[in-house]
Amino acid sequence: MWEVWKSTAGTLQHFDKQLSAMEEAQDKMFACRKMVPHMGTFIGVYLPCMQNILGVILFLRLTWIVGTAGILGSFAIVSMCCICTLLTAISMSAIATNGVVPAGGSYYMISRSLGPEFGGAVGLCLYLGTTFAGSLYILGTIEILLLYIIPPEKVVKETTANDMRIYGTCCLLLMALVVFVGVKYVNKLALVFLSCVVLSIMATYAGAIKTAIKPSNFSVCLLGNRTLKNEMFEKCAKTDVELWNLFCDSPYLNATCDEYFALNNLTEIQATPGVLGEVINDNLWGNYGPDNMVIERKNLSSVPAEANNDKLKNYVFNDWATYFTLLVGIYFPSVTGIMAGSNRSGDLRDAQRSIPIGTILAILTTSFIYISFVVLFGACIEGVVLRDKFGFSVKTKPVISILAWPSPWVIVIGSFFSCCGAGLQSLTGAPRLLQAIARDGIIPFLQVFGHGKANGEPTWALLLTVGICEIGILIASLDHVAPILSMFFLMCYLFVNLACAVQTLLCTPNWRPRFKFYHWTLSFLGMSLCLSLMFISSWIYALVVIVIAGCIYKYIEYKGAVKEWGDGIRGLSLNAARYALIRLEEAPLHTKNWRPQLLVLCKLNSDLEVTHPRLLSFATQLKAGKGLTIVCSVLEGTYMTRGDEAKKGEQNLKAAMAAEKTKGFSHVVVSSSLRDGFSILIQSAGLGGMKHNAVLMAWPTGWKQDRDSSVRRNFIETVRETTSAHQALLVAKNIDHFPANQERLKEGTVDVWWIVHDGGLLMLLPFLLSQHKVWRKCKMRIFTVAQMDDNSIQMKKDLQMFLYQLRLNAVVEVVEMHDSDISAFTYEKTLVMEQRSQMLKQMQLSRTEREREIQSITDVSRASIKRKKCSSADAPPLYSQCIPEDEAQLIHDRNTASHSAANDKAAGATSDRVHMTWTKDKLQNERNKHKENMAVKDMFNMKPEWENLNHSNVRRMHTAVKLNEVVVKKSCNSELVLLNMPGPPKNKKGDDNYMEFLEVLMEGLDRVLLVRGGGREVITIYS
Repeated sequence: MWEVWKSTAGTLQHFDKQLSAMEEAQDKMFACRKMVPHMGTFIGVYLPCMQNILGVILFLRLTWIVGTAGILGSFAIVSMCCICTLLTAISMSAIATNGVVPAGGSYYMISRSLGPEFGGAVGLCLYLGTTFAGSLYILGTIEILLLYIIPPEKVVKETTANDMRIYGTCCLLLMALVVFVGVKYVNKLALVFLSCVVLSIMATYAGAIKTAIKPSNFSVCLLGNRTLKNEMFEKCAKTDVELWNLFCDSPYLNATCDEYFALNNLTEIQATPGVLGEVINDNLWGNYGPDNMVIERKNLSSVPAEANNDKLKNYVFNDWATYFTLLVGIYFPSVTGIMAGSNRSGDLRDAQRSIPIGTILAILTTSFIYISFVVLFGACIEGVVLRDKFGFSVKTKPVISILAWPSPWVIVIGSFFSCCGAGLQSLTGAPRLLQAIARDGIIPFLQVFGHGKANGEPTWALLLTVGICEIGILIASLDHVAPILSMFFLMCYLFVNLACAVQTLLCTPNWRPRFKFYHWTLSFLGMSLCLSLMFISSWIYALVVIVIAGCIYKYIEYKGAVKEWGDGIRGLSLNAARYALIRLEEAPLHTKNWRPQLLVLCKLNSDLEVTHPRLLSFATQLKAGKGLTIVCSVLEGTYMTRGDEAKKGEQNLKAAMAAEKTKGFSHVVVSSSLRDGFSILIQSAGLGGMKHNAVLMAWPTGWKQDRDSSVRRNFIETVRETTSAHQALLVAKNIDHFPANQERLKEGTVDVWWIVHDGGLLMLLPFLLSQHKVWRKCKMRIFTVAQMDDNSIQMKKDLQMFLYQLRLNAVVEVVEMHDSDISAFTYEKTLVMEQRSQMLKQMQLSRTEREREIQSITDVSRASIKRKKCSSADAPPLYSQCIPEDEAQLIHDRNTASHSAANDKAAGATSDRVHMTWTKDKLQNERNKHKENMAVKDMFNMKPEWENLNHSNVRRMHTAVKLNEVVVKKSCNSELVLLNMPGPPKNKKGDDNYMEFLEVLMEGLDRVLLVRGGGREVITIYS
């Protein structure tokens, strides 16, 4: 009883400690939550978006855009940009309501929708755009400060650009300090700044109403039809001394004056004459001009005179050459504030609700303001004043301020605080965006910027942001910075729309946004509009930003951490793969499209490591990184007991493939025996149209020393399996001596011993190897075997012509051997040209058909014929003659579309048919026997020599020795030797002799590749 009580007490005490630890953790979590402000829709999204949108462009450049582009052109610019941002906001709302959006906002949405590569590239573009936006707002702040608030006393006397740099740097440091103190202070200041903006906008509307009733007191002085800077004089009259001194060399009446000043009169007009049809008509169309062009009034006449460059500084002129696309690039930053709320998603109480509502409301509100201002400016302000970018013609005041009521200072102060607030918002959002990217770990060198203060503030990211922002300030021109950040934001908006469209079209089960007012067509329209605006604004900047995003994408793909976020690009890849696989099975493969799709059979050692990694290197060199490669291995046992080992082996295969740069798939199966496992792989590896057509394996080097015959049996059974499956077989001897991917063979040859026609595979393989940098400098040589009584010269010419038509560069050599030396090599051998000609004549082919037969001038792919077991007392000891039931088939290219049909027909009988070797004597004997019903089928019926083992062992080994002597003599110094691989005997008692034959055939050669064709043509002379 005491033991039970003691045990119970100990358990309760342990539970009490766990409960205390949980309470402490909860207290810390709630404390952290209290440290981070959680904001709603109005303060967290709507106000930041309004502050960024209603910023520097509205107060400093919109009047100039209206005066230059006209009411219609400005309306088009504003409409395009607002529609672009509205469509983007709709797409962003759909993505934002499809799950929890933590810190990172738009970056998080894009990366989780399009994957880490796209997300990182677009996220960094958005970060750079937001950072340069901070530079833009600070430059706008300093422009207002230096031109309209403080007296024109320069810190640096030389240029105004240096003033912008000095004051801009100081302003940046001050704003960075405010942001460093805490985001809550920025949010508190946001209300003050936005109040100033609202008052400025209301003052502008009130001024427009007042102007319609009574024009303002602001006037413009024109000399002839040229606009003068009136900051240096008070009265628009030639009697004004200050004005007189600007154009004359002395204050006296007999002074020498500027010719244009002397010939033209001064005219004073109202800057805001009210809502007049004449003003609307003048401002309806655009007024574009070159650089340094004096701003002139169209409907005023003037007397032309010789220009005096010294006096041009007294006129208002264009500081830029103006054109429509330039204005688009300068205006677009005014609508880029739509991401201000989503960038601070980590500070929102309910991001899924706040981001859609706050962003769309902000866009609708600001779009109305911009469009109404375009109409008001064009209807109420004179065109020459609108085209005056800095307001020099109205006593150096913002042009928009002359429309304000009750005082222009409402606009000046309001625009100043608006730019300050927008700059603070940018410096608040950009570091958080960079912190979110860094914490994801997809870009290794940015991980340091994921750290911050204890309350989560991104200190290191803020420092980098200030540094990049300083680069924009050093540019010292608002008009130069604006197009740069336009590109970055347009790139981001493009991918937001793409992400929504992809997710919608894929119909993934996880795509369930609460925001329902979206459609994939709207997303595609927004994406197209973004891309169009990029190239309209500046095609050079657009290409640069695309290259930057592409470089970031490739860097993340190469160096970044592997992330699986269930992104839409992966879903798109799955859909595309499924569609492609289905299409591949719709029609049989044509010879022109044939390429080796490899099944690489690897062996794993006791540690589950790859025994021959050079086998993977050779597969890479053969494929040059293209086509299908499946690397497989087999473990003996049951999956229940060795399942974990199979997974580990598969991981080791993937690691070995990565080390050898082999692109493909890996798979390890567990089977009761190796033979069954390899048989399963040969039958079932691949999927649909993407199945292997060739098997690559290593030669079993130790098969003689192995007491267990399983190695030999597994090898031969694998050969039989591939033959039955009509697949090509590549067997590499001394695979560990093959060159690695890092090696470069500077010279040497690749020798092909073409004894049996295999559909052209022997000639195609060296060409494929030559495409890889390891074998690129090796030359190809083709050796073919002829008998002593053959026409070797003609045979060489025919083979050279055949290679020429195949577009293969190779040296041809014909090796003459006695019939007794090669007759037992196999039951297959080259058909020389003379025999082919006789066969074509006997088949009575037309001239056109004979021309088509040039596809295989020297050799043809012959389907095997079915052999009937029959005996004859008169048959020679090595071969038994019989007449087959089936007709032999000459596989040829009657038309390029006929390959598949002939191939299918041949494939069905391949297991029971054989390819035969022919000499003239055997051909003549067959003719004499069957003169009446002579057909090509009679020539191909010979019983394989392998089956009459007792009589042929000596003869066969003699053939192997003789042929090996010739091959070693010619190719002992070659980098690689390719040999025809004879088929295995059907009688399993001949397995030992078959292996011995292959061993003797390859003796004395270092790198050998035995090749056995799959029973179909793989190369063609046709295009």
